[in-house]
Amino acid sequence: MKPEEIKKLDAYFKRMFGQNISVKARPRKNDSAEVYAGEEFLGVVFKDEEDGDLSYNFSMAILDVDL
Repeated sequence: MKPEEIKKLDAYFKRMFGQNISVKARPRKNDSAEVYAGEEFLGVVFKDEEDGDLSYNFSMAILDVDL
């Protein structure tokens, strides 16, 4: 993902969920970015350009041990 896309996503997540959320580039991957709450990894946001439409999908796994 391009740095300007990550900035836009970071601003969006901060507006929606608070200033503790951050979006960071992934090492060795350029189609997605990582989402954190403080230092805690939450999930991955993927860029989807299907049929000429651009959207972003956020994927978060919740482990049973975390519940």
